[in-house]
Amino acid sequence: MDKNPGSRRLLEAINNPQELKKLSPEQLPQLAQEIREKIIATVAKTGGHLAPSLGVVELTIALHYVFDCPRDKIIWDVGHQAYAHKLLTGRQDRFQTLRQYGGLSGFPKRSESPYDAFDTGHSSTSISAALGMAAARCLNKERNRVIAVIGDGAMTAGLAFEGLNNAGDLNKDLIVILNDNGMSIAPNVGAMSSFFSRQFTRPTMVFLKKQIENLLGSLPAIGDDLLTFAKRSQDSLKAFFTPGMLFEALKFTYLGPVKGHRLDHLIETLQNVKNLRGPILIHVLTTKGKGYEPAESDPTGFHGLGRFDPDTGEAKKSVGEVPSYTQVFGETLLRLAQDDPKIVAITAAMPDGTGLVDFRHDFPDRFYDVGICEQHAVTFAAGLAMGGMRPVAAIYSTFMQRAYDQVLHDVCMQNLPVTLALDRGGVVGEDGETHQGLFDLSFLRHLPNLTLMAPKDENEMRDMLYTAVEHPGPVALRYPRGKGVGVVFSSTLQKIAIGKAEVLREGEDLLILALGASVYPALAAAEQLAVRGFSATVVNARFVKPLDENLILTLAAKHSRVLTVEENVLAGGFGSAILELLADHGLTGVSVKRLGIPDIFVEHGAPNILRQKYGLDADGILQAALTALEQPAQPQKVVWGTFN
Repeated sequence: MDKNPGSRRLLEAINNPQELKKLSPEQLPQLAQEIREKIIATVAKTGGHLAPSLGVVELTIALHYVFDCPRDKIIWDVGHQAYAHKLLTGRQDRFQTLRQYGGLSGFPKRSESPYDAFDTGHSSTSISAALGMAAARCLNKERNRVIAVIGDGAMTAGLAFEGLNNAGDLNKDLIVILNDNGMSIAPNVGAMSSFFSRQFTRPTMVFLKKQIENLLGSLPAIGDDLLTFAKRSQDSLKAFFTPGMLFEALKFTYLGPVKGHRLDHLIETLQNVKNLRGPILIHVLTTKGKGYEPAESDPTGFHGLGRFDPDTGEAKKSVGEVPSYTQVFGETLLRLAQDDPKIVAITAAMPDGTGLVDFRHDFPDRFYDVGICEQHAVTFAAGLAMGGMRPVAAIYSTFMQRAYDQVLHDVCMQNLPVTLALDRGGVVGEDGETHQGLFDLSFLRHLPNLTLMAPKDENEMRDMLYTAVEHPGPVALRYPRGKGVGVVFSSTLQKIAIGKAEVLREGEDLLILALGASVYPALAAAEQLAVRGFSATVVNARFVKPLDENLILTLAAKHSRVLTVEENVLAGGFGSAILELLADHGLTGVSVKRLGIPDIFVEHGAPNILRQKYGLDADGILQAALTALEQPAQPQKVVWGTFN
């Protein structure tokens, strides 16, 4: 990708922002080009968020050129656009390890660098976090600057406006940079507005404006009228040239739009506002994927992607690849919607990621992209269900956490037929702590009226989706990231009896209760147990709620040793549900070992590496099973009730 291999590489000589400041303004465009080349070459090998980071290269350079980090704090919203930031803050030598196990995180991470001011990964948190830092700075009587960089759709979320509203009220010194790449707010673009914005930020202009206001305000009788007229005239001019009245109404000083790939404009603007007081919003216009034609042409496709050919932009895929769970979900929902006009689909700014692109094309009137607003998405689905529709809200597991109250209060409490399609449940991989779907079983299974299920493979997921949209109450269908098992699809869709598990293998020594993506590894472990002379019963639980109580209690009493397996935190998860079931029915003398994620946040890394580390692959399940078999069997005793 280097177009000038013999030229001096500026980037290689920069290990911190202080060294960046030694460059002349004329050298900065070359640095921007080198940063883009480095990002493209690296992400082509590791996968990652390409287009967002390419779009803010000049903005990143300007921020570190003007401000004094880490004393000054830059909070990157979502954080998926912070690759250039990592390169300029001492992480070049490890950049090739991006998103790899033991390597650099794909998001800002405080434990990784003092230049990362706030751990991020979810959208729209930057303004609230930055305001908190600004308030703490005032209480500590410090004088550093706090800058929140938000955009790429993040301004659609309610949390962002909650932060703006409070920031305007508190009137703290705070800079918010709106990175507008066409996915946030439609700008009033033009050389005139860009020129005015840069001129109006000059200290002399700000001082003159204040002096005129003070003068008019001091005049008797007519002063207030003149001041009101002057402000109205200024606001009318600003409304004509800029889209900033919304932010002015929130008591921010609005500046922009500023061309986000003109380093001279960016640096001049940031230098002008560096010492201004109060909350300031700078509207910066950028191009997502800037500098790489495939990403500029398809910014959504290059938002987050796996390995690709940097010369062509084509993804590297194996021949005859098994379809992903996401693909199967999208195809099945489309098939169901063709027969049922009541089915509608909802996504929170992720039509591609949730497999709903074809649904959007075929049923535009029954497809709703609500933006990065998971809370609204769920309550909106509740309203649709109240109106007689069969809404299916497809939301990543890690983002469904943000709508917990809406699931509880608006869907489950009213027992509405809403299907929550939880994509990327379980171990997700390279995106790390903020994206692992390892909490949903725990925060959903205790909700009354909710049916919670997880398929063992992609064919069973098709049947579960069919079952969910036909069910009269709320259903959460949780399925993993990545390709399916590769099973053959049945010709017709079948309803699955609610709360019914299936026995896949029978044995005498051990009962393995597995859920979702853990079922096939559990079967493989059972085969290895057989080689060692042990026989195990393997059950595909299917449902976390309701459990197949009669089957589980009967088999547990028969085997006396039980192993539960789940890709979820152990606290409050599937294994906990089994323990509660045994305790509630007074079944004693049963040794239960739970296999899942301990009380930690799981780091980033390839899913196979993480499953191996936490004992959730076939070998890990085998070792857990052998440990369980070492426990001495005890006589069973049923203290209360029967199993029916």
